[in-house]
Amino acid sequence: MKRREFSVGLGSLGALGVLTVAPAAQAQGGPVEGQHYKRLAQAVPVSTPDKIEVVEFFSYACPHCNALEPLVEPWSKRLAADVKFRRVPVFFQRPQWEFLQSLYFAVEATNQLDTLHRKVFAAMHVEHKNIARDADVLALAAANGADGAKLVDAMKSFGVQTKVRQAKQLADDYRVDAVPMLGIQGRWTTGAEAGSHERTLLVADYLIAQARKLG
Repeated sequence: MKRREFSVGLGSLGALGVLTVAPAAQAQGGPVEGQHYKRLAQAVPVSTPDKIEVVEFFSYACPHCNALEPLVEPWSKRLAADVKFRRVPVFFQRPQWEFLQSLYFAVEATNQLDTLHRKVFAAMHVEHKNIARDADVLALAAANGADGAKLVDAMKSFGVQTKVRQAKQLADDYRVDAVPMLGIQGRWTTGAEAGSHERTLLVADYLIAQARKLG
């Protein structure tokens, strides 16, 4: 589905991917609270008060997150300078997903997001490999020219495990019950209710613009 279909009568996406919508335009097909996005009952503190914070809640094990990734990656790079984008892996009480939380934060901590992040998705959803043990991480790293031992050590480090605990708390605060989901400025979430991955990003653009107006 094309993004334009969602924004008929509202104008097009700008060069920075931000949709500006006048309040009266809601009746013309703009994002509707409770239908295309949710407002949190209690605002969540953001980690960068001087920025508009966008959090992508995901899991490497989630096929829908894998489908969103090729869209969210270029979208995140087009965001304006006043927007801070970050990823937060979720747990959902699944041991493998918790293992994958540690893997993501280890990839991040070792500055290998550009080389390994998409490779983890591909290994699980294209090559159908199971990644749930240290040996799986070592094999993944070896296949991609990375230092597997360094990655496994990072997964068990105090810094990474602290981030895992913080991720669980943030997901609870945002009331994350499905992924992928985007949290915007500690105030709103959008995901499956938007209707498609393309629409999710379009709704996020709208909410970023709303956060900018509210200050």
